[in-house]
Amino acid sequence: MKKYLVFALLVAIISPLTAQVGSKNFIDQPYVEVTGRAEMELVPDLIYLKVIIDEKDNKAKESMEALERKMLNALEKIGLDLKKDVAVIDLASNFQDHWIKKTGIRTSKEYEVLAHTGKTVGQIFMSLEQLGISNISVARLDHSKIEEYRRQVKINAVKAAKEKANDLMEAIGQGAGKAIYVQEINRGYYPSRMEANTMMRVQSSAMDKSYEVDMEFQKLKLEYEIQARFAIDY
Repeated sequence: MKKYLVFALLVAIISPLTAQVGSKNFIDQPYVEVTGRAEMELVPDLIYLKVIIDEKDNKAKESMEALERKMLNALEKIGLDLKKDVAVIDLASNFQDHWIKKTGIRTSKEYEVLAHTGKTVGQIFMSLEQLGISNISVARLDHSKIEEYRRQVKINAVKAAKEKANDLMEAIGQGAGKAIYVQEINRGYYPSRMEANTMMRVQSSAMDKSYEVDMEFQKLKLEYEIQARFAIDY
């Protein structure tokens, strides 16, 4: 019984070794190595604005609540969904300084406002400027289907690698066979949810109800590279 057991163990050990000797590792196979590249530019459709209401800047000396109500009404008239497109980010005051320096209490409130087009952004700037709210800036840019487009760019990069391998092999009368190695070289997403590099404002001189501003923003750039090896078909 022990002899049969030892024999079975030897077969179990030798069989994988025999299989490894009989089949070549992909590194030992003749292959062509190429890099495929693809890119895509997207017009951002998620434009996040930072809006700050500060009692210090309120020339009409309105209360924070009154100014906030006017702002929300103006945004709603433009067509924004106040529940989805407007959020309070921060509320601050100099309450502590009031007791130390005996100054008046001043409150500021920060909002994040979401727009989907440059035209809407222009309307927001103009409407809020008319209310005396000028502390507005572009916080970040994004796209609602960024993951879908990211996947497509990667697929295009793989296809580009295969086409390049075929072209190279056809030049010497051979062909590119099945892929034996594929690796993503992540070049990234530019700008990747980055803050806008400029603060955009609408000047008071341009405040005319009949005047519309369609703002243009830096496009989002998706760029990926795929390194691939294809077996050479003789």
